[in-house]
Amino acid sequence: MSAQHTTHAHDAHGHDDHHHSDDGPHSTFSGYMVGFVLSIILTAIPFWLVMAKVITDRNTAVLVLGGFAVIQILVHMVCFLHMNGKAEGGWTLLSTIFTVVFVAIAISGTLWVMFHMNANMMPEHPTPTPPAHEAPGHSRP
Repeated sequence: MSAQHTTHAHDAHGHDDHHHSDDGPHSTFSGYMVGFVLSIILTAIPFWLVMAKVITDRNTAVLVLGGFAVIQILVHMVCFLHMNGKAEGGWTLLSTIFTVVFVAIAISGTLWVMFHMNANMMPEHPTPTPPAHEAPGHSRP
């Protein structure tokens, strides 16, 4: 074998030739404070909406509160967990997206099966009518 095939990623001093430009996500105090303030706001607004009964329709309230919850999850992931396209070569974000898609498919499939199980599993059978009761003392001709 030639010397080209047996070279390793070591420099002349025996150190690895890896550059640690991405040692991990780093944040500043102001970055954490922005995340903290956004978390407080995204908690206080839905709390006020529910306690003041601003939204009277239940379905609308669930959608609005769910939207605030999703936004707050994204704030936590970006500000505190430092998930972005650059961290760990993008694999962290990619694995998170895969997990979210997988869980959404699993939950929606489970709900679809549960809501449609009765109609899809059992055909409609005619219900037999009970025999009519006759009054005592009367006989049929």
